[in-house]
Amino acid sequence: MVQPEGSVKHRDRRFVLIAVIAGLGGLLFGYGTGVVAGVLLFLAHDFQLNGSLQGLFVAVALAGAALGAAIAGMLADAWGRRRVLLATAALFVLGSLLAALANTVLLLFLGRVLVGLAIGLASTVTPLYLAEITTPARRGAIVTINQLYISIGIFVAYGVNLLFADLASGWRWMLGLGALPALLLFVGMWVLPESPRWLIKQGLAARAEAALQYLRSTTQVTEELISLRQGGAEIAARSTSLPTLFRNPKLRRMMIIGLGLAVFQQVTGINVVLYFAPKIFQETGLSSPFMAILATGGIGLVNVLATILAMRFLDSLGRRKLLLWGLWGMLISLLLLSAGFLLPLQSVAGAILIVLISAVFVAFFAMSIGPVFWLLISEIFPQAVRGRGMSLATVVNWLANMLVAGVFLDLVGAIGRSGTFLIYAAMTLLAIVFTLKMVPETKGLSLEQIEQQFISNPE
Repeated sequence: MVQPEGSVKHRDRRFVLIAVIAGLGGLLFGYGTGVVAGVLLFLAHDFQLNGSLQGLFVAVALAGAALGAAIAGMLADAWGRRRVLLATAALFVLGSLLAALANTVLLLFLGRVLVGLAIGLASTVTPLYLAEITTPARRGAIVTINQLYISIGIFVAYGVNLLFADLASGWRWMLGLGALPALLLFVGMWVLPESPRWLIKQGLAARAEAALQYLRSTTQVTEELISLRQGGAEIAARSTSLPTLFRNPKLRRMMIIGLGLAVFQQVTGINVVLYFAPKIFQETGLSSPFMAILATGGIGLVNVLATILAMRFLDSLGRRKLLLWGLWGMLISLLLLSAGFLLPLQSVAGAILIVLISAVFVAFFAMSIGPVFWLLISEIFPQAVRGRGMSLATVVNWLANMLVAGVFLDLVGAIGRSGTFLIYAAMTLLAIVFTLKMVPETKGLSLEQIEQQFISNPE
């Protein structure tokens, strides 16, 4: 039976709205990490935090994020994706308000720990939920809504930092405003369905059918429900566990790809550019802090626009091709940055050159390994352990983030900016080799077909 065109369009619009609401978890991720640069400018004065305590303020959120990511998969597999996203939103609201209203260092840090936990949960469960509710034909674009929201969150954080930079206790507004998107996510998730795949796994076939009817046109539900039931029966028969993914040669490749991409997304230097851009730009000729932050905002805007472009092509060109093109662009950009830092560029013109090359680097990242990492880890793990597999990959990603950011200034001090970015270029070359050897194409395949592909072709 052919559905009336208006009915299908109505359901398509409703599904996009569902993805937009669920993707707000990515906005929490981006805003929570991006706002800290502006907040740090105030804390040295208002709380008399020395350099070590400022570093600890950043580190507690990253540690909280790693912990949140570590438990996210277990919670999502036990409680369901929707309930964990509801809890994530509530936790982010609580942490944001606690930090914003803090009158002691202890409360300030406690608030950031809670925000970090929420960021870790969101970074795992948001792409997981989006991958499981969408169809193969548009899964790339829908899951990349998460990465788009992350980039928008970072950009909005830069704007909020500028807006309140001259206001006494502006840091309270910077931290507190993070509660707004969290409230929207909390309200929105009340009306969204649970993942049909998770419901099938729990033996709740009637609820899974109702969720599919909400997400799809009527003609799609019966066929997809049969496919999900068959997949659920195979999952139960295999009883896959997380350790099995390491031991079983047919499944080990999934873990190698997930963990490898988690590391390469960070060791290629993206968060060094995003976290330390104002400092880098100041040292290369933009002496005004305002101009340095404004240039960083421009980098954030490029990140957003390039992610939108990636959404357009992930489902047509494919994940592997876009990943390779982007990595080659990143490699060339990093080599140019390394060469640029060797030149006497202590001028506005020199700084603008570094800004432009940095923008190109960020654009290639945002069109490739930025969204493709989150997309692939939501696709490649078997249903039985998808939540826990994504958790492990996300924890590794956060730990690599902490390592790269933590040693950046020491590396610059030891071998200079040029040598440091040359290391990132070498890591990008390794990422290209890794992708050519290990990463398959998954566009157009259902999650069950991808799982079967790995089992049938382990090498």
